[in-house]
Amino acid sequence: MERKTFIENVISNIKNDSEILGLALGGSWITNEIDEFSDIDMILVTENKIAQDVKKMISYANRFGNLLNGFTGEHVGEKRLLICLYDNPLLHVDIKFLTPEELYVRVENPEIVWERDRALTDIIEKSEFEFPYPDYQWIEDRFWTWIHYVSTKIGRGELFEAHDAISFLRANVIAPLLQIKNNKLPKALRKIEFIISENDLLRLKNTVPEYNIRSTINCLEEIIQLYIDLRSEVFTNNVELKKNVQKISIQYFSKIKQRFYQN
Repeated sequence: MERKTFIENVISNIKNDSEILGLALGGSWITNEIDEFSDIDMILVTENKIAQDVKKMISYANRFGNLLNGFTGEHVGEKRLLICLYDNPLLHVDIKFLTPEELYVRVENPEIVWERDRALTDIIEKSEFEFPYPDYQWIEDRFWTWIHYVSTKIGRGELFEAHDAISFLRANVIAPLLQIKNNKLPKALRKIEFIISENDLLRLKNTVPEYNIRSTINCLEEIIQLYIDLRSEVFTNNVELKKNVQKISIQYFSKIKQRFYQN
């Protein structure tokens, strides 16, 4: 109810602003998965480009409620996004500022909650969304060198660095491939606990290390085997496997493992 009231207030605020052509909602709003922890993903379509002017983006955000804080989304690769925290009610709201031309390129069909003269509907009806899938060759070209890198950090005892690299592999390689295997969209770790099989989830849990050498080694070993298994299930036949790099990297990892398991 708080989210619905917030959206209603935004619509009331923008409908007399001739610069704004429409408002749409994405994410959990269109999948009917909203709960008490959900963000609001808003798309504000304007006649002229707003995203190049951060002050103007924040000025719009201030009109929509009690804005505690707002900053642009460079850290997620999206400068057109203003990430906002509102109070009364306390809500996380992402506002993406797009022009009509930019709406043609999208990862989903948002729900239009207000528009002027079918400005958004016409675009959505004339174009298709495309959700980005990982480039399997890009992953394969890098994966085994990453494994060697993590092995060196384990060997030196840099466990924080090793755990950070393992987290990267979990989020950017293993989780998306598990989601694809389970016929879900590859959204890194988003809600992955609820959408993959019980066995796959157990294996993913086994990639989360404790702060000690042996646990870190075991988790990296699980990531290696998971990747090999997922590669055989998910990759297309045109992916060139880096078998020599794989062999040498695994040999190096095995030497590091043996060094610590002998003690």
